Amino acid sequence: MRILLIMDPLIPVPPRHYGGIERVVADLANELVRRGHSVTLWAAPGSTTEGTTEPFGKEGEWTRWSNARNTMVVTARFLSRPHSYDLVHNFGRLAYLTTILSRDIPKVQTYMRTVNPQNMRRASSLGARRLHYTAVSAAIRDTGKSGGGTWSVIYNCASPEKYACRTDVDARTAPLVFLGRLERCKGAHTAIDVARRLKRQLIIAGNVSTLPEEREYFATEIEPAIDGDLISYVGPVDDGEKNALLGRAAALLLPIEWEEPFPVVLPEALLCGTPVLAFRRGGVPEGIDDGLTGFVCDTPEQMMTAVCRLVEVDRAECRAIAERRFSRQAIVAKYEELYHRLRAS
Repeated sequence: MRILLIMDPLIPVPPRHYGGIERVVADLANELVRRGHSVTLWAAPGSTTEGTTEPFGKEGEWTRWSNARNTMVVTARFLSRPHSYDLVHNFGRLAYLTTILSRDIPKVQTYMRTVNPQNMRRASSLGARRLHYTAVSAAIRDTGKSGGGTWSVIYNCASPEKYACRTDVDARTAPLVFLGRLERCKGAHTAIDVARRLKRQLIIAGNVSTLPEEREYFATEIEPAIDGDLISYVGPVDDGEKNALLGRAAALLLPIEWEEPFPVVLPEALLCGTPVLAFRRGGVPEGIDDGLTGFVCDTPEQMMTAVCRLVEVDRAECRAIAERRFSRQAIVAKYEELYHRLRAS
């Protein structure tokens, strides 16, 4: 198939550090090429894949005007090549598909964030045909399905060859890890609280948000706790550093305080053999086989208890389950099956 992938031009595909959606899009593009498809990606400048990449937009720019300008660029490209693709798969704003909503070409719109059902109703009013929605968790699907349309749930993926499974980690003494954007909703402060109360080493990795209120959060609630001994901060990490960090961890802590759609770090940790301990919010519980690959918790106290139960988790089983459920190969096979089904219909 001739497949067009579209991604908002905020961060390059793949990302240099933080950027879960962009990492999934890169994995999808490359795996589709390896499966014999012709893949074109429209994404931020600096993006690279094994297929054809056509940049648009400006990295780091996200304003009302830039969104309108990006939509016009996408529109012009569609108008200039009306029969160039057999299927369009959009990971960006639904508005990018406005020009081709009523065209007789299969279209997939993937949501990795909370959905406004009004967007589905608006697309329908514009005569949308052969448009299928996917969400990265049932929790996200449920935020949008009242707007109508047909939906599938296809989880986020990670590439197994990038992550080595470590089965020699002592769950009683190895450090705990928090990895993610350092904003309050991600819960790094709770991870610190859990580690301190258990007197367990915690390594924090991730980028500090540029939002003023989140920088204040880091300065007042995270930075003062960093002592370089019990609590350490190593900054943003690339894929290689992430593999080493997660691989030697007793567990990844995800004490989230928002409806997290489905973090890519979850399958990344499991591929390292590292259990995930998370709060019961959003789509995160869907990624954890409770008691097998980690534990779903409701309070910091339950998370403390889960840390003490890490010796019950088989790290090799974490890897095996992650490969079966969330590997790049498994998830791209689901997308490929969807593509064939949409074309046949």
